[in-house]
Parts: sequence; structure tokens; C-alpha cells
Amino acid sequence: MEGQSVTKVVLLSCGSFNPITNMHLRMFELARDHLEDTGQYKVVKGIISPVGDGYKKKGLIDAYHRQEMAKLATENSDWITVDAWESLQPVWVETVKVVRHHYHEMLAAEQKNDDVDTVKYAKKRRIEGNYFEDSSHDKRRGGPQLMLLCGADILESFGIPNLWKQDDIAEIVGRYGLVCITRSGNDPHKCIHQSEILWKYRKNIQVVQEWVTNEISATHVRRALRRGRSVRYLLPDAVVHYIQEHDLYSAESEQKNADVVLAPLQKYTGASSS
Repeated sequence: MEGQSVTKVVLLSCGSFNPITNMHLRMFELARDHLEDTGQYKVVKGIISPVGDGYKKKGLIDAYHRQEMAKLATENSDWITVDAWESLQPVWVETVKVVRHHYHEMLAAEQKNDDVDTVKYAKKRRIEGNYFEDSSHDKRRGGPQLMLLCGADILESFGIPNLWKQDDIAEIVGRYGLVCITRSGNDPHKCIHQSEILWKYRKNIQVVQEWVTNEISATHVRRALRRGRSVRYLLPDAVVHYIQEHDLYSAESEQKNADVVLAPLQKYTGASSS
């Protein structure tokens, strides 16, 4: 609609990306279409943030390789980028802290652009000798918005005891917002209905229906690789070549962290590996 305020959005996806698949990339496209179709948002950037090695998930290969594969997967995208901050941390970082980090980075970049625009605007006024009020320059009512992008399985995981802090869920959904892509076997609307926190902030959750279902699972991809099966067309070709070149995802690598308690469970329950 003419004159309607449009909010700029940055989409952030956190996860193992072990390995990154075409479906991970597809989620960004689905989310952008959905948000922009509302007429209220303009998606300006997508960020992939691979989790660090400190997460201790079973079968999680080194962050360096997951980071490099994500870069290869997005090399032809003009709006999806890969950020290394989370994966470079020496210990596991809670998702809410990753969201905060990227939110502040986004605001800093926006402020820098504003400062540049202000200098250019002032210089233009001096050159032209025209000191009229430019309403469009000062009419921004709100800054850009960061939203966490995830699959419906992540929404369901909010209900797993000791995997998430309730305050973290409230901050992620209540302050920043969530874009959730549906998956077969998951019912995001049911999750929202059954959770007091999600129900409270339900207006901040955008549920995106994926009609062309593509159930690519990184777990299934790793299994196929261990068995010497082709995974072409499930992953970007450059990622497939990288995996082959570095001989990733073997029976041995799948046992990594097998006897270690997942980092969130260690932190929130006090459990530790023996």
C-alpha cells in the first residue's frame, strides 16, 4: 500500500550445518518471500551462523570445515552471508547471545550508514545552498529488525527440558521475533498453542508453510556419505566436492562426542561426562 511503513529485516539462522544442505538455503528464500508478501517487511540480508565445536553434538565435525562448506554454499548468493563469530568462540554460546551479537552488529552498521548519509546530505545542502527540510531523511520511525530463522523442529525443541532457558526463549521470540518454516511431522501451531511463552508472543512468530516439501536431513546426508552413496542435488555441488576432497563424514567422525553430554544439558542440569 502507498505510504505504508516497511521494516528492513535481517534473517539469522543458527545451527550445526553439519553439513549445510540445499534445504538450509531454501529456508532463507521461503522466509524472504513470506515476509515481503505481507508488504510490511523488506529482507535485506541473511546470515548463517554455524555453532562452535563447544556445542558437543554427536557427529559434529570441526567448525572450520562447516564454516568453509557454508561459504561455498552461499558464494553465488547476493544476500545470504556466513558469519564466523559464533563458531570461533572457545566455548558454546547460547543462541540468545548470538542473536544479541548480530543485533548489535546490525545496529552498528545501520548507524554507520546513517552517519555517511548525514555527511553526504549536509555537504549537498552546502553545495546547493538549499536548506530546506528533507522529511524523508528524518522520517525513519524504527530501525531494522533481526529475526531468528528456524525449522519447526527447533520450535518443538523449546519444549525439551533443560535444552533452552525459558528466559532465553522469551527474549528471542518476544524481543526479536521468529520465522519458522514448516516440516513434515512437525506442527508449529500446536507447539505455539501448548507453550505459554510462545502463546504469549505468538504475534512475533511468522509460520511459513512450505508447500513444495523437501525433507533433506543433514543426519540422512551423513549416513549416505558414510555408506558411499551419492548426495548430489541434496547439497550444493561445491559442498559435495569439498566433502570428497577432505574425506569428511566417516563412521569415525559420527562417533565424535558420542560419550559427551550436549553443552546446553551440561550447563542447565549440571551434568558432565564421566
